Amino acid sequence: MLMIVLTLILNLVGAAGDVLVSAVSASAQAPAVTSERFDMVVRTDFFAGFAGDATRLARGMATCEQYLAANPDHAEALVWHGGGLVFQAGQAFRQGDATRGGELWSRGLAEMQRAVALEPNNIGVRVPRGAVLLQASRGLPDEGRRPILELAVGDYERALALQTPYFANLSEHARGQLLFGLADGSARLGRLDKAREYFNRLVTDAPDSALTPRARQWLTDGTLPAETGLGCVGCHK
Repeated sequence: MLMIVLTLILNLVGAAGDVLVSAVSASAQAPAVTSERFDMVVRTDFFAGFAGDATRLARGMATCEQYLAANPDHAEALVWHGGGLVFQAGQAFRQGDATRGGELWSRGLAEMQRAVALEPNNIGVRVPRGAVLLQASRGLPDEGRRPILELAVGDYERALALQTPYFANLSEHARGQLLFGLADGSARLGRLDKAREYFNRLVTDAPDSALTPRARQWLTDGTLPAETGLGCVGCHK
């Protein structure tokens, strides 16, 4: 049976600091559409939802749907909503409902793909999809893992290219998270030269990152310490 194991705690804005999902109060009503940066509108609800709060996940999804009702081509609303569907697909598979899981998985991938097609150079689209797919790929069978992982690494590579002019000005946390995602994804694709390049860059460009010890271990013996959760892979601004 296709199993999608998601542990999605995404922090999309490193400069804003870590999000304490348990500290944010909930409201059942989705907020009105505003001009505020979209990830700041929805992320705390999604983080709480991915941590197990179904009410908060429903609120985040409803917010995306409200934005999409006003603008069906809202790429960031699409990518977050698609990520929520992928998370719900994982839940359905774990509950033994392969039919519903497959439907949600297909819809989620399609929404995220459409978001990238609409705004391929929007980091606020590329990083959320990349982060979702990096995690989702871990629970996929061998025959389905590689194309998903290639999409994820491609999103992160595009994000890094877009950030190159100001990468040095990002927080060390943000630099470390993006480089680790690239290195780990490349290693899992068998692109060991690229993985070594990104791990070396992580050590050089983010020496005090919490992920640097893991990079050093891979560079020493080709292994990573057992994961206790990847946390906020994908900080981007």
